Amino acid sequence: MSAIAEGPKIAALSCGKPVYLVVLLHGEGDSGAAILDHALNWAPALPKADFLAAEAPLSGPGGAGRQWFDGGVGVHAALPEAAAALNRFLGAALAARRLPDSHLALVGFSQGATLALCAALMRPHPVAAVVGFSGALPAGLPAAITAQPQVLMIHGEDDPLVPFAAMGATKERLKAAGVPAKSMRRPGLGHAMDDDGIIAAGDFLTRNLAQKPATAPHDHHH
Repeated sequence: MSAIAEGPKIAALSCGKPVYLVVLLHGEGDSGAAILDHALNWAPALPKADFLAAEAPLSGPGGAGRQWFDGGVGVHAALPEAAAALNRFLGAALAARRLPDSHLALVGFSQGATLALCAALMRPHPVAAVVGFSGALPAGLPAAITAQPQVLMIHGEDDPLVPFAAMGATKERLKAAGVPAKSMRRPGLGHAMDDDGIIAAGDFLTRNLAQKPATAPHDHHH
């Protein structure tokens, strides 16, 4: 399997050494540039964060764009392998900046959201936050949860590709495993990211990276 590559990035606006790292994972058939655009909304509130879009290692369906794993070969084999590859990539990106896992956040869309969730749950230490747009975890994956990061899942109720119910099932499984998972439903939205979801993601990232309280309160009301 070819390696995950660093794609475009937005360097910390504070111009100093980055204190945080936010890694963005694009959807199937897309590229890092597409998802990095959304980070322009979040960078002003997180001036000490580097925003880095990763580029998936495989060519996408029909040669369009890139993909993280080939679901056609069996997701139960492909996803854990892709998550392990992503965790190696994240380890190198953190080491280059001399940052701990607690200063890392992941944001993914669609297949990138599924991968972000799986990889974060397989890490030895929890990352600060995971935001998944229009993604869900297949039943039984990952086989073992070793970290319990703060998770926000944002999903359109009219998503024709990843059913809204799949997000709800993922959230319930995460909560049962002790993972503090929240969700945000977007009425009328299909398989996409919208402005309200992007704003909510930025607030979640800011709260869990830059304004992290000594003990994070668990919020069960939405």
